[in-house]
Amino acid sequence: MKVLVIGAGNMGLTYAEGMSKSKILKKHNIMVLDKSKEKMDEVDKIAHFDAIDRLEDCVPKADIIFVAVKPYHAEELFKRMKPLVNPEQLVISIMAGVTIDYMKDSLGIDKIVRAMPNLPAQVGKGLTSYVSSEAVSRLELFMIEGLLDTTGKSLRVKNEKFIDASTGISGSGPAYVFYFMQSMMEAALQMGFSENVSKVLVSQTFTGAVELFNQSNLSPDSWMEKVASKGGTTRAALDSMEDNNVNEMIKEAAFAAFNRAVELGEEY
Repeated sequence: MKVLVIGAGNMGLTYAEGMSKSKILKKHNIMVLDKSKEKMDEVDKIAHFDAIDRLEDCVPKADIIFVAVKPYHAEELFKRMKPLVNPEQLVISIMAGVTIDYMKDSLGIDKIVRAMPNLPAQVGKGLTSYVSSEAVSRLELFMIEGLLDTTGKSLRVKNEKFIDASTGISGSGPAYVFYFMQSMMEAALQMGFSENVSKVLVSQTFTGAVELFNQSNLSPDSWMEKVASKGGTTRAALDSMEDNNVNEMIKEAAFAAFNRAVELGEEY
């Protein structure tokens, strides 16, 4: 099994690094291609990667082609790839908004997987939603799941609508968490804590809360009820959020990301 990763940016290299540890590849090096000489020099120093600078030298050899470039590069890239691909190859794309039908038409092949990763993949805690074309077999789906799971967890969804929806929740979601963390750190600074102490207070609070949630069957609402006693400090904070409609604002933000993902898809 030979894998080619096109695009040596953060996400491309994250998945290349993760997949390189998979038993599915049987210790074969992962081929990596990027048009940036600087990136290729970086890749060339990594023993388990083969840095390749020409599509002609790697596309025909690959069983799986993992496309991790910006969506606006798709048209030009696919034009160059089309004469080099064959019907047995499988393409996995993490390009936001680029549809399966567009990739099938542009490449002239039927085995396509569209995936939506998120940033925590960089530390092995990612969530990758994915959907495939009908031509992808069950055995191939099992293999794909194994490769995607090397960066955290994968979730197969019913159709491309849910790829766009997962963009609004898990794809963009880490930024919402960082936004909340930043606000809490600023509050801590205003209360007189140092920057370092503020960071510890907030990061450990988030880590602990997530761990509590993951180790129980309780809903977030139930946990809030356990923490917030009537007339207490936590209830005062939660009441303030309710008064300021924070719940609806968060949902509106998630739908804004979802709707933008849909708009991007209409371009392809």
